[in-house]
This record gives sequence, C-alpha cells and structure tokens, in this order.
Amino acid sequence: MPWCEECDALVEDEDLGDEGECPTCGTVLAEQERAPIPWYFKWMLGASVVYLGYRGYQGVTWLIAHV
Repeated sequence: MPWCEECDALVEDEDLGDEGECPTCGTVLAEQERAPIPWYFKWMLGASVVYLGYRGYQGVTWLIAHV
C-alpha cells in the first residue's frame, strides 16, 4: 500500500487512479519497492527447521523404541 505524504494516509491499491494518483489530493504516488527480508529472519527460519526436524526425529525414534 502506498503512502500519500500530502494526505498523511495509506491508499489502497484499488483506490489509486489510472496513473497511480491519490484519490483525495491527486498526487502521483511512486511505485514503492518492498523491503528485503532481513538476514536474521532467514536465519531464524533455518534454525527452526533444523530444530523441529531434530525434535521430529527424536519423537519417531522414541515411538519406535516404546512400541
């Protein structure tokens, strides 16, 4: 969602005009690029996958040993 500096408001994508202008004031809003995903978030996801995979392995081996 683009931010209009003139109106100090977020503008929904479907509310933008044909050329990307704000429906309230008519200011053309530049196409904003999305921020990249931080490296620490990617690291946390990788660590979570490794941890949960190991815990799943432990659960399976425990089940096999107790059944």
